[in-house]
Amino acid sequence: MTCVPRLRRLQGGRTRICLLSATPCSILASSHPMTDGSLVPVRLLVFRVGTLACAAEVDQVREILPRLPTTRIPGAPPVVAGLVNVRGTLVTVVEGWRALGLPPPPSPPTSALEGTLGSTLILELGAPGGGGRGGEAENGSHKLIGFTVDEVLDMLAAGDHTLEGRQGLPGVDPTLVRAVGRRNGELFIVLDLAALLGPVLTS
Repeated sequence: MTCVPRLRRLQGGRTRICLLSATPCSILASSHPMTDGSLVPVRLLVFRVGTLACAAEVDQVREILPRLPTTRIPGAPPVVAGLVNVRGTLVTVVEGWRALGLPPPPSPPTSALEGTLGSTLILELGAPGGGGRGGEAENGSHKLIGFTVDEVLDMLAAGDHTLEGRQGLPGVDPTLVRAVGRRNGELFIVLDLAALLGPVLTS
């Protein structure tokens, strides 16, 4: 029986991820093992940045927020959109398309009711090299960082049937790719978030 993915909407537009079910998917190629050898598959959150379908491990996604206005950080690199206040905690937000080296999007679509469309993923990453710049929320040895996406698509379960070696996609830096999978006939990349966002955390 195929399980149905669930993204539970909470008060204030926040979304909490339900980990109890996920759509099965296949990983075509992987540069790292996608499971720890147990029978529990890795759960992936699939989202779209521009025309690129991407995924991140659900364990690294703290929550999903609607696209929020940011406060610019003086002297920050262009990839940093700014800061958002998440219930009293300042979180640095990275522009997804800039981080992935994609072409700039057209003017962001807006809704009269909701403002700018899209989502901000609040990701929890290991903190390489210790301390960081002001504005980055810390949680023990981990840090929170925001990552803007155009659309959250699905939650998938990746089994242990992986292939060694990294399979590149046109226009995507292969060093940012952990694996390549397929969902409904469409290829998606599993991002190496440490490689993608580590330079921002340590800058």
